[in-house]
Amino acid sequence: MSMEHRRVGRDVFVRLDAGDEMHASIRELSVYGISAAAITSGIGRIRNTVIGYLDAGGVYQKEVHEAPMELLSTQGNLAPGPDGPFTHMHIVGSNDNHEVHGGHLFEATVEVTAEMHLRVLDGGEGCAFERVPTESEFFSLSFCDIE
Repeated sequence: MSMEHRRVGRDVFVRLDAGDEMHASIRELSVYGISAAAITSGIGRIRNTVIGYLDAGGVYQKEVHEAPMELLSTQGNLAPGPDGPFTHMHIVGSNDNHEVHGGHLFEATVEVTAEMHLRVLDGGEGCAFERVPTESEFFSLSFCDIE
């Protein structure tokens, strides 16, 4: 992956390049000591995008968009999880006909570039939050006790 980032205080600016997978790239930030962060924005151009929503029966309904689309907005978080860094992202994107699609992001590959901003939330005080398994097959955000 060719993701690059710059940290200024608690702000992290990330540039993803063509071929970078969004989740994997953001999880890679943990190598640099960034383990808990709010993903506040993301724009760019992506492809092979899988988005969806959780239906009333607790089953994710997925939609695949293989063609490139503009990444209009990204929000989410990066948190420590039981199996390592865990990302939870939602996006809004538009295809070349200006049709907008959005939802929970399962995967996306950067087509040209993507630019993202994260706000680090574990600034030396210890664990801010983490992902823990629930009674169902899903994970939930759990807040850590800070002493």
